[in-house]
Amino acid sequence: MAAARHFFAGRGVLEVDVPALSRFAVSDPNIDSLEISAAIAGPSTLYLSTSPEYAMKRLLAAGYPDIYAIARVFRDGELGRQHEPEFTLIEWYRRDFGLDEMAAETCEFVAAILERPALANNPVQLRYREAFQAAAGIDPLAASAAELATLADADESLVESLGDDRDAWLDLLMSTRIAAGFPDDRLTVVTHYPASQAALARLDANDRTVALRFEVFLGAMELANGYVELCDADEQRQRFETELHLRRAAGRQAAPIDEPLLAALEHGLPEVAGVAVGFERLHMLYEGTGNIADVITFSFGTQR
Repeated sequence: MAAARHFFAGRGVLEVDVPALSRFAVSDPNIDSLEISAAIAGPSTLYLSTSPEYAMKRLLAAGYPDIYAIARVFRDGELGRQHEPEFTLIEWYRRDFGLDEMAAETCEFVAAILERPALANNPVQLRYREAFQAAAGIDPLAASAAELATLADADESLVESLGDDRDAWLDLLMSTRIAAGFPDDRLTVVTHYPASQAALARLDANDRTVALRFEVFLGAMELANGYVELCDADEQRQRFETELHLRRAAGRQAAPIDEPLLAALEHGLPEVAGVAVGFERLHMLYEGTGNIADVITFSFGTQR
């Protein structure tokens, strides 16, 4: 933690504190928020934060400079060798940074925290499409769900579970086949994810089938997820509504849209890029362990 704060202090990035409790929940179809029943101004449902992103964007829209946060976040249904329901995200935002600049600084951050400065030099850089074509011989932007299922050697149970959800198949293949081939001694930066996986990222003005989004890996382990941020409030609202429709169709939680975030975007978010890094995953690599419980004093999976 001290090394992280030293890194940002040297770049003039301001630390901010953000709330862990909100009246709004994330709409991302792949993330579930933890709910809390509360009696604040009458019975209501509150949500534990899955990311400091929304609050930090409101600060940026209000005029804050480059900022970072070290935040405890919470996600339901996540518990395993690389996941805990409560964990730490280090998230930061840089004004006037593009995709390449943000990815490069993320590599510098990872190298600094791991005390392996050479990692920042010459990371492997691949576009999402190139990564799939090189490792699996398939175009991820054009392949059907059935073709992706065949590539994944999926059994009937998995086919029934994922159905025609192309992005779910792509995520599965990325984690089990594509990232498995990334080198263990170099960082890999994957950029230009499909537009359907843009989340809060801006689409590429030169090719709107892809988003200005990147992820950083060391070996097969994903460490960071970053964007050139979407500033258009109307487009962001449309994405939220689409995501909530998908959640309702799947019988999942569909909390109210975060109107304060959309109001901040309407007011004006500066040109900015941001990234979130999983602190415990860095700690796992530093300690040479494959189990997140080894780097958390009070692991949820081992609590009695």
